[in-house]
Amino acid sequence: MPARELQEQLNTLREQLEQNPPLTEAERADLHTVMTQIEAEIALETSIPDNNLADDVNLAVERFELEHPGIAGTLRNIVQTLGNIGI
Repeated sequence: MPARELQEQLNTLREQLEQNPPLTEAERADLHTVMTQIEAEIALETSIPDNNLADDVNLAVERFELEHPGIAGTLRNIVQTLGNIGI
């Protein structure tokens, strides 16, 4: 089930953030915004997909890939899963 996979990836991202990587407050806020959007999509799995969500996650990947490759990798997995479920 794609929603379960998405939830697992979201949990991985939360665990990475709990390790307190050196992020600015703006970076943390951006990640929390994306995470909230993902959680809403999981909750509304059968509703109309939010195509902006994948764009937002892709932007987060670009923002974090140089300084925080682990977070960027998790975000890439989320983008892949969103694509698999048609978002």
